[in-house]
Amino acid sequence: MSQDRPNFFSGPYIERRAEEREDPQWLAAARADPETLYLVGQGSTQLLRSGSEPQVAFLANGAALLAAVPPGNLVLLGWFRGARCVLADLPAGAAVELPPGTQLEELRPLTALLPAAEAGLLAYARALTIWRARQRHCGVCGAPTVPTHAGHCLTCTNATCAHEFFPRIDPAIIVLVSDGERALLGRQASWPARRYSTIAGFVEPGESLEDAVVREVAEETGVAVREVRYHSSQPWPFPSSVMLGFKAAASRGSPVHLGRELEDARWFTRAQITSGEALAPPTQSISWRLIESWLKEED
Repeated sequence: MSQDRPNFFSGPYIERRAEEREDPQWLAAARADPETLYLVGQGSTQLLRSGSEPQVAFLANGAALLAAVPPGNLVLLGWFRGARCVLADLPAGAAVELPPGTQLEELRPLTALLPAAEAGLLAYARALTIWRARQRHCGVCGAPTVPTHAGHCLTCTNATCAHEFFPRIDPAIIVLVSDGERALLGRQASWPARRYSTIAGFVEPGESLEDAVVREVAEETGVAVREVRYHSSQPWPFPSSVMLGFKAAASRGSPVHLGRELEDARWFTRAQITSGEALAPPTQSISWRLIESWLKEED
């Protein structure tokens, strides 16, 4: 596989500097730094500048909107384009006045329009926001949790428990299966007409990534695969996955037997894909990267 460009949402878009999260004075330092950038979010939406080419609406210290954000809702993301960057998570349902020319937007519909580095930053912030909203209570004893480690840890307030919770990522495999001349693609009923994509599914407990590839392809299409090879990965913050891309081989002429999850699955030649008979997934997805690699016959 060519390593010259990362998958979308990936790459060195931010210096995380995880050691800075251990500084108990990190927030005071951020507020004292005139270069600090604040990325504002509320639920799964984030503050963007309106226009044909949307961009993150970064705020600076002193911005009126930041007064609506409790200290516990501030998270140190790292250093973006050389400046300290902090996620300011507005309380759910809070009615606030947004700066002129901005609005709270969902990331997914705008992915193709955003600069790659900003899209990666928003994906990172979105995943943290959703995790924090879902971990407000201890999963061990049920007590409320409070943020620590600059917002990257939620700690149980019950002193006899004091369990620490860190962000969780759901691993999912996604695989381009080929029998040599054809690729196996499937579609869900909710997708646009003719849209097909590579086979994907979540990894189960006690299962290796390679085992998950074999199982998911068999469950969804009835096709037996071999020669499972890793290709690349992609963070996917909808809501909190990491897509682990593979290629795999199947015997020529393997019949397809649909499982319960897909509306359709079939074999496509390169000509059928390039002609548009199968509508390919968005170019920002790892699914397209796997298909593109196969079309170009990259290793």
